Amino acid sequence: MASINLIESFTEFKEAENIDRPTLMKVLEDVFKTLLRKKYGSDENFDVIVNTEKGDLEILRRRTIVEDGTVEDENAQVAYSEAILIEPDYQVGEDLYEEVEILDFGRRAILAAKQTLTARIGDLKKNILVKKYGDRVGEIVTGEVYQVWKKEVLLLDDEGNELILPKSEQIPTDYFKKGENVRAVVKKVELKNNSPLIILSRTHPSFLAKLLEIEVPEIFDGLIVIKKIVREPGERAKVAVESYDDRIDPVGACVGMKGSRIHGIVRELRNENIDIINYTANIQLLIQRALTPARISRMEVDNDNKYASVYLKPDQVSLAIGKKGVNIKLACELTGYEIDVFRDEEQEQTEFDIDLEEFADEIEAWVIDELKRIGCDTARSVLDLTSEELVRRSDLEEETVTEVRRILQEEFEKE
Repeated sequence: MASINLIESFTEFKEAENIDRPTLMKVLEDVFKTLLRKKYGSDENFDVIVNTEKGDLEILRRRTIVEDGTVEDENAQVAYSEAILIEPDYQVGEDLYEEVEILDFGRRAILAAKQTLTARIGDLKKNILVKKYGDRVGEIVTGEVYQVWKKEVLLLDDEGNELILPKSEQIPTDYFKKGENVRAVVKKVELKNNSPLIILSRTHPSFLAKLLEIEVPEIFDGLIVIKKIVREPGERAKVAVESYDDRIDPVGACVGMKGSRIHGIVRELRNENIDIINYTANIQLLIQRALTPARISRMEVDNDNKYASVYLKPDQVSLAIGKKGVNIKLACELTGYEIDVFRDEEQEQTEFDIDLEEFADEIEAWVIDELKRIGCDTARSVLDLTSEELVRRSDLEEETVTEVRRILQEEFEKE
């Protein structure tokens, strides 16, 4: 059996690029059928048999035996006198199978076939790489630093594929050395000059989201949902989380015992401050939480224009704004509202207040817990809301709300 060893041409690609067998065989068939069409004008009566394990290739030519002098198509028919020279037992009407010697195509044609095969395998490699990383956009990958340039860092994955981490996608304080392992999220995959370009990011919110998913099992299991993340890479991040299980404190679960879960993420993000806040549909409460660590005295919200005026004690203003205005900028991004901060001139309104826990002997514990759930931790914060607003925002009955307001109001009147 005449055959040609093509191991160097395709078996090594099969092993290195994980190209599946049917795809590989289809590529080989296409390449050699192109050769057949060039030599014989058609490939209809040829069978290309590939053994990808051994690297063998066999081409069989199939023609029907006809009476001498009646051959109309030399590719499909063969004269009886010619057939019996190959095998004396052949009869008219039977099919004659002949093996086509690869060398018959000529050295130049075989070389062209190998070049075409290499090009096709290269295209397959690119498509597989694009699909592999295209499916992993938003996921964390680890790469080894291979080259550090001014505008980007070149990483290699476990299979030697090139990954690019641009300077714009690095945390400002990132510093990488050759051979160091770096974690980043796959931001996008694109083709540049017909070559796959895999762009990574350490500044994208999805990087922090995936780090939290790794560290917090409740997020991975879907018990806690990340509603929104905003970041100023290397400076501060704010993460709004919500729990679908009333028994789970989403903020506590994300931070961990003594900050055990969040500390590793902070180190990975080069000491970026991370504020985890409990998400709420109540925009006033969300703004209040978004401006952490500042404590708000009062606020005025214009929902139509998505604008909020926030009033704070003088010593809280700088906390609300934050270093280089980062805190208030992130609070605006998180809430979707434009927030302006003012010094609270109405100091008398906030000079005296009472924690709701002080009323535990007059108000039932579950009622206090419900009020705290909607952001009312003090007597004044309850009285600042109307009875209708309290009923709408909480699970309390109108009678209960009226009684609570009466108890709180009497306490202030005593003063």
